[in-house]
Amino acid sequence: MKLTRFSILVMFFIATVSLSNAFSQNYTQWRLPEGAKARLGNGAITGNVQYSPDGTLLAVSSSIGVWLYDADTHEEVSLLTGHTAWVSCVAFSPDGQTLASGSWDRTIRLWNPDTGQHKATLMRDNMGDVTSIAFSPDGSTLASGGGRWNKTIQLWDTETGNHIGTLRGHKGNATSLVFSPDGQMLVSGGGSEDNTLRLWDVRTEDPLVTFAAHEGWVKSVAFSPDGGTLATAGVDDTIQLWNPHTGENKATLTAHTSGVNWVTFSQDGQTLASASDDKTVRLWDAVTGDLKATLTEHTHWVKSVAFSPDGRTLVSSGDDQVIQFWDYITEQHKATLTGHTLAVNAVAFSPDGETLAGANDDKSIYLWDAHTGHLQNTLTGHGGRVFSVVFSPDGGILASGGGSPDTTIHLWDAHTGQPMAPITGHKYGIEAIAFSPDGHTLASASWDNTVRLWSTQTGENRAILGDMQDVYAVAYSPDGRTLVSGGKNTTVHLWDVGTAQRQATLTGHTEPVRAVAFSPDGSTLVSAGRDRSIRLWDVQTEQPKATFAGNLGAIKSLAFSVDGRTLVSGSWNSTIRLWDVDSGRRLGVLTGHTNSVNTLAFSADGRTLVSGSDDGTVLLWDFTPFLFQIPGDVNSDGVVNVQDLVLVASNFGKTGVNTADVNGDGVVNIQDLVRVSLYFGQN
Repeated sequence: MKLTRFSILVMFFIATVSLSNAFSQNYTQWRLPEGAKARLGNGAITGNVQYSPDGTLLAVSSSIGVWLYDADTHEEVSLLTGHTAWVSCVAFSPDGQTLASGSWDRTIRLWNPDTGQHKATLMRDNMGDVTSIAFSPDGSTLASGGGRWNKTIQLWDTETGNHIGTLRGHKGNATSLVFSPDGQMLVSGGGSEDNTLRLWDVRTEDPLVTFAAHEGWVKSVAFSPDGGTLATAGVDDTIQLWNPHTGENKATLTAHTSGVNWVTFSQDGQTLASASDDKTVRLWDAVTGDLKATLTEHTHWVKSVAFSPDGRTLVSSGDDQVIQFWDYITEQHKATLTGHTLAVNAVAFSPDGETLAGANDDKSIYLWDAHTGHLQNTLTGHGGRVFSVVFSPDGGILASGGGSPDTTIHLWDAHTGQPMAPITGHKYGIEAIAFSPDGHTLASASWDNTVRLWSTQTGENRAILGDMQDVYAVAYSPDGRTLVSGGKNTTVHLWDVGTAQRQATLTGHTEPVRAVAFSPDGSTLVSAGRDRSIRLWDVQTEQPKATFAGNLGAIKSLAFSVDGRTLVSGSWNSTIRLWDVDSGRRLGVLTGHTNSVNTLAFSADGRTLVSGSDDGTVLLWDFTPFLFQIPGDVNSDGVVNVQDLVLVASNFGKTGVNTADVNGDGVVNIQDLVRVSLYFGQN
């Protein structure tokens, strides 16, 4: 029976309602992109953390937006989305009515933290990435500094959102900003080619004084509450205390053993807290410069630290993707907030569809309940980043491979999460692994220029397939007789599994091949990579069948739908594209990730598409290709053009179910013509 647009939407509504019940409207469904039904993981911590002035909220910069947590319970309160790249910095206005966020997307967004409402977007041509922001004490002015090639500081009127000034003088980017307590002075720290500390008169926008503060980047600047001391942190492992009026150096604090990323004063001005790449938070006597305490719960670089407004709690965040809470009075650890994760490199469904596994840059493998999104288990044991994860066909074994210094294939009992005997033999990191369809053999692709075949029963190395450069991708044909590999040398290799001999080399790519896949019936092989093209090959003749290209971005991942009719590709440009395999027509584009889409997988029933990204999240999509059709593409030919306008015009005035009724209001009218024109030229 032919599905109408109405019946498709009804099916989508029913699926959405069912899903909402399963996930109980928890944070996995907050601010989802169109077409997605759940998000697993809170994304990576990509900037600082900051308390609201009343101490009720904690704002966290992340790769997918700004997370707001209840400062007492540490539960998620809200997710503020809108930035198209990672959030690098957050700051509350003094009255707590506005939250500002700066991003690598070269914009600043102002939010109402109580309602989550987006209030304004601040941007200018050539402003560059925003890496530092600061409110003036009266909240009327916001200062912003940029990274990379942006050497200016911008001043904004927070009431109107208007740009009101530009401070020039840094030879490199302004890495940190702070207003003096009286609001008369702005201090900026320089990075890159600059490494200076600059003091500015806010009223005249004139520089007051410039001096060398550190041997290297100035990472953070902070004023004491009375304005009498300025603290700076640098990549040279030191903290400097200055008299901001005379430029006199008051003290040099030297206990950190690596770069210092953040400094902040307590509300009473008696203590200075610092966060460092040496994995510690240190507390200093702000008057004498003596070290008071060293806090050591973090397992990786500590990037920011903040005091609660009541002065009782200290919070820190780090590249270990956890937020630690400390009792400032007793200097004891209070709590750890988890849920943030680094890049997701691989995802895999268990054969029964009950479990979803994700391999991450944080050396961990996460196991989620595929229906509820509940985290069931976290598997640790890898010595480096985990690049690949796959279930055995019977669902009993989970295999994973990762980067140096860990060169082993880890095997896990998929039901208990307990480690099994690992497989060793590769000299360098393992980029990809695949089980044979019968589950007896495991293939692994490595940076040591080989693909190796292993017995899953004994761990014995059955064959070494060599004569390649770094191998990034490997896949078995459905019948298990052929293995395909792709890698750095731009060629695709087909191997006879029985003889371990190369049976063909496919050429055509001009850049490294990052992804390969067989269609479910085994008749078609697809490969893609950095040359921004997707190539389809006839497996029997070993000849090219088709090439998909056009504004794709470099391709990182591929997956066939269960019926083989649709090909899905994930790109370095954060998008997922759906393709009709027979016609080559693009069916649609899924957007929502804020960084490279590293991995794609379908559930066994074909109803769910899963994507994992460098933004640290996994998105679950309701796979209904019809829903991803480009708005305004009335004739479904993959492009919005004059033919679509003609179809609308020829059906003008008709009511009921009609493909020309673009907005679905039951009548073909001028509104449908307008909608087509809005998307004119898209493909």
